[in-house]
Amino acid sequence: MAHAHESNAGRIWKVFGILSVVTIIEVLLGIYKPDVIHRQYFLGLSLLNWIFYALTVFKAYYIVWAFMHLEGEKPSLRWSIVLPIVFLVLYLLFILLTEGHYIYGVFKDSTIKWNF
Repeated sequence: MAHAHESNAGRIWKVFGILSVVTIIEVLLGIYKPDVIHRQYFLGLSLLNWIFYALTVFKAYYIVWAFMHLEGEKPSLRWSIVLPIVFLVLYLLFILLTEGHYIYGVFKDSTIKWNF
């Protein structure tokens, strides 16, 4: 019984370590904003933003993987849970970026003033 407890504690520390490293990378990139990736653009967004999105999706997937115990399930069940969520997050991201770009263009190029 005690041996199983040690492996669970080790698993928790491993998950904590991985999520902490990814979070520290995000924080450091957010603070320093290296010009090499901050000034490079891909599909209308800074490469730094794409890195943030990728790291956030990775953290979300890993949280689901670890805390919903999906690593022990059949691949079909894992994909039936994860794939719709990933699709919806990417779709929401697409909608927000498209609409945000449109609204920015309307306010930038018209006589309507920013009032917020």
